[in-house]
Amino acid sequence: MSKDLKAPALDPMSLEPRLGSGYPAPFRDACGAREKRALGDPLGLTRYGVNLVRLPPGAASAQRHWHSHEDEFVYVLEGALVLVSDAGEQNLTAGMAAGFPAGREDGHQLVNRSDAWAAYLEIGDRSDSDEVHYPDIDLFLPAAKDGNQIFHRKNGEPYE
Repeated sequence: MSKDLKAPALDPMSLEPRLGSGYPAPFRDACGAREKRALGDPLGLTRYGVNLVRLPPGAASAQRHWHSHEDEFVYVLEGALVLVSDAGEQNLTAGMAAGFPAGREDGHQLVNRSDAWAAYLEIGDRSDSDEVHYPDIDLFLPAAKDGNQIFHRKNGEPYE
């Protein structure tokens, strides 16, 4: 792919990946090797986000979670992933998709249990009132205040 493209085109591999996650220390290791490239931001998209996510063997996309006000969609581009949700586990391979409607209390995550890298597109709207719930761990992400989101314990105490 050419790295000399100009908007509205973009070579995702020309973007620096964000590694790991913003989770507090007790929860970040599962996603420590995750690579995310925000594709929508450099193209000026403001109503929804698009990320190219790459997971090495053994890595998870996130802690199992659900969103109060944000629809989320994933499309597997390469490799094999295990979708873990309240319905159990399902194998997803290239060309398969999954969707998570806002407000549906179904914690979900993708895990790469294969021996090869996997890649998928992650698409979600950008709701300022979105809260993220983590059913398996003591973690909660309340809606943004003054543009900032800070992880909290379920009792309301912020993580430092």
